[in-house]
Parts: sequence; structure tokens; C-alpha cells
Amino acid sequence: MAYYRQVGEIPRKRHTQFRTPEGGLYAEELMGVEGFSADSALLYHRHLPTAIVDAVTVEETRGALAPNLPLKPRHFKTPALTWENPEVDAVTGRRTLFGNADVVIGFVTATAPSPLYRNAAGDELLYVQSGEGVVETIYGALPVAEGDYVVLPTSCTYRVVPSEPMNILVLEATGHIGPPKRYLSAKGQFLEHSPYCERDVRGPAEPLLVDGEDVEVLVRHRAGLTRFTYANHPFDVVGWDGCLYPWVFNIRDFEPITGRVHQPPPVHQTFEGPNFVVCSFVPRKVDYHPLSIPVPYNHANVDSDELLFYVGGNYEARKGSGIGLGSLSLHPSGCTHGPQPGAVEASLGIDYFDETAVMVDTFRPLDLGEAALASEDPKYAWSWARRGPDLG
Repeated sequence: MAYYRQVGEIPRKRHTQFRTPEGGLYAEELMGVEGFSADSALLYHRHLPTAIVDAVTVEETRGALAPNLPLKPRHFKTPALTWENPEVDAVTGRRTLFGNADVVIGFVTATAPSPLYRNAAGDELLYVQSGEGVVETIYGALPVAEGDYVVLPTSCTYRVVPSEPMNILVLEATGHIGPPKRYLSAKGQFLEHSPYCERDVRGPAEPLLVDGEDVEVLVRHRAGLTRFTYANHPFDVVGWDGCLYPWVFNIRDFEPITGRVHQPPPVHQTFEGPNFVVCSFVPRKVDYHPLSIPVPYNHANVDSDELLFYVGGNYEARKGSGIGLGSLSLHPSGCTHGPQPGAVEASLGIDYFDETAVMVDTFRPLDLGEAALASEDPKYAWSWARRGPDLG
């Protein structure tokens, strides 16, 4: 994260003796990215974080990806996804919707606590569509609820504990996820033109200490999955400080940027990752030029695939296409897309949009996972012409 935080007990000087009440030394762990050349945090453990007693390869279960063939706009309905087991967790229960070399996008309805988990291949971004619970991490606990984005740095050990069923969209990157660089000063402070700032960000407030021996942690790495058994529970950090930690930002705290005529998607950007961006569309006043057209114009994203997750309100440009809450629309590079027939005229004179959506634009094509293939509405591609092979 962009700014410094201190939680729990730490010594006055780093890399100096810091002793337990019994007289032993706490064990330091430096969590850092880009090889000691970028953000880091220094954690103090009661036990050695290196002490593993077993390691077992775990079979990969999320399945293969299929290309978007034939190339066409697509619509998917996450409410149509079902799970065989009623006890579903936010890690092993993820179903793959889309993916490419930069990011894998999944969805889960979590009803049970997840195992301890660590993604060593890249940062993760969770979006809580509904429900609430706690994301427990090695840095401390983060209460989360509807509308929360949760940024989990690479190799952060965590688990998700729902207090009620949680619908979660999951982005697993192959690199790091953070605020767009244009929102930040050279020293990492949010600038005045940013649609959110440090006051809107929540981080762990206190240590989360858990006792235990021979504790399993599932680890995703670039070669697959491994289940480690640790001699002691990894949630034994008495204090830490630094600029690298998990954090939460709620979509309702995003301050929309508006104009006299329609504003393009970059004004909604919230995060950036390796070859993708994440945008937040929130309730907002819309275009106030006397001849403005509030809904988007037809456009061809020649360098990106556009994925939109509809999570609240009414999306004016998609009325009449079967889009509803929990829908995902995919408009790939190579296809021009825009408002549904009649939406332009219907929007004239409207001065406020009551809509909430999360958009992911990727700069490499998105392939389709098993969950996308299981939840597709085959009629969507023909909704502009109102005739086509799946309309009968």
C-alpha cells in the first residue's frame, strides 16, 4: 500500500534484538517486493516462520481455459452457478470464469471458512458482491462486507471466514495490484485529483494471534499447488510496520468524476495490475450539456477485452438484454459494442444513474473457464440485431 502503517509491538530500531517476555528473541520476517527495491513490511513472529515439517503436492482442479470462439460478445449469469457441496469456501470453492497469462478471474459463493492460503504467484483482489465476514491475515483481521475490495499482497497468508454467505469475485494476478500511478505522488501519496484517498482505505488495526502446532497452509506458486505443514500457526505476529500489507476499499467511497458530456472509462479506474485495469461504476450525476447523451457511445476497444460485473442498481445502457444483478458481460477486442437498441433515446434528459458495476479491462484476450461455460446466456450476442441463431 502507498503509505506507512505500524501495528502491534515493534522495537525502536529495525533488525535489532526484540525479546519476548520470557527472554527469547522474536523472529523477524521481511515481506518485500521487487527484491528489496520496493515496498516492504517487517513482521515479528513468536516462532520461526521458516519451520515446515511437511510439503505435499496438491492436484490442480480449476480446469482448462477455452478461447472465445467464435469471437462474440457474451453474457454470463453468476446466480446460475451451483456447487455440489453446500460447505463451500472462498479458496478451494472458486470456479474459474476467465483467464489469460496475466490474470485468472473466478467466482465463489462462500459459506464456510477457507483453509489457510497463500498465493505466491501474484497479488489477489477480492470484490465482495454480497454478504459479510472476516479476512484473517498474517498482518491482522479485516472485517469485510458488501462492496468491499480486498487487496491481498503476494505471499500474504490468509483465510476467509464468512459470517453469512458471501458472493465474491476473485482476481488472481501474476504481478502486483495497486492504485493507478497517475493518482499518486512520487512519494506515494494520493493526489487531489484521485477519486479516493488514504482516509478511504482500511488496513489491519491490531495483531491476530492464534496458537497451534502442525498447521497446514495451501500455497499457490508458479508451478502449481503445495500444501505445507508448519510447526506453528503462522498467525503469531506480535507486530509489524511498513508499506506492504492487505487493505480494504469500499466501492461506495469511490468519488465519481463527471462532465458535461459522457466521460470515458479511465475516469472510473480504481486499480491497475499487470496488463489489466479495474474500474468502479457508481451512482452518479451524469452529463449536463443540454444536448448530451448520457449512455456510452458505440466503441471498439481495439487493444483490450472489457468485462463488466453488474452488482447494483440499473445499468441504463444494457436494458432489454437480459442483464441483471450478478451478470457479467464480456465484450472482446475485435467487436464493436455499445448501448442496446432504444437505450440512447431513453437516456436523453436523465441526470442521474443509479448503477454499480465493477469493470476489468485486460490487454490480452480473456479465455473462458468452466464457470463461464456453465452460466452463459447464448442469446446475448444477437440482442442488438434481435435476430440470430439462438433466438429461434
